[in-house]
Amino acid sequence: MKSLRIAVLLLTVITLSGCKDTKKETPSEKVSEEKNEFKKEKEMNILFVLTSHDKLGDTGKKTGFWVEEFANPYYTLLDKGANITIATPQGGAAPIDPSSDSPDAATEDTERFNNDAEAKEKIANTNVLADMNPDDFDAVFYPGGHGPLWDLANDATSIALIEKFNVQEKPIGFVCHAPAALKNVKDAHGNPIVKDKKVTGFTNSEEAAVGLTDVVPFLVEDMLNKNGGIYSKKDDWAAYAIQDGNLITGQNPASSEKVAELLLKEIEK
Repeated sequence: MKSLRIAVLLLTVITLSGCKDTKKETPSEKVSEEKNEFKKEKEMNILFVLTSHDKLGDTGKKTGFWVEEFANPYYTLLDKGANITIATPQGGAAPIDPSSDSPDAATEDTERFNNDAEAKEKIANTNVLADMNPDDFDAVFYPGGHGPLWDLANDATSIALIEKFNVQEKPIGFVCHAPAALKNVKDAHGNPIVKDKKVTGFTNSEEAAVGLTDVVPFLVEDMLNKNGGIYSKKDDWAAYAIQDGNLITGQNPASSEKVAELLLKEIEK
């Protein structure tokens, strides 16, 4: 009986040992698991730069950033796990273009924004752009609205920031009027950053359609062409975005999602 017990005990030990061996990971499996874990833990840090300008020339009307051009990319990227920081030249509340907050301009994303207390709090308390360090971010995105034509087009801090992102070969995205921020940006050789680059932006005909051709300080389409960009466009109000290297531009509010998708794809490379 004692011999039988010993035999059973030995058989149990051998069986357990065999099971343990079958569960051992090969070195390649362990490395693969570690890589997958790294991918899961990798964070996307994206800087959104909004305008601080709220006056529509001498019209007495207000302007600012266009809600849809902020909201769609914001949620597209946020829902993918991105950490988003929002900054403006002056810091504090970023002005919203009243026209973009009207029922006619409403979309699912603007409705989501209007019901998102956290996002609205961020817009009301933006960071000061001069305090932002490009080294802390994987990409930068500029929503449009007419405001950037007055401040971001000539803002030295914004210009230097875009130039550093570009030198670092990080994605830089702009939509609608936001390519205005590229007006005085140079590449590493001192040429306009858009020179010989495929770009788009708010068209002259779209500006005419909203009746602001003689109000804005310059036309986005004209500026991009003057600076040597290879400008292209679709029909007015059609969704259109184009990428050339790390530079991503969109034509109008309807193009916001396409710009966000291209930006995300470039970050995830």
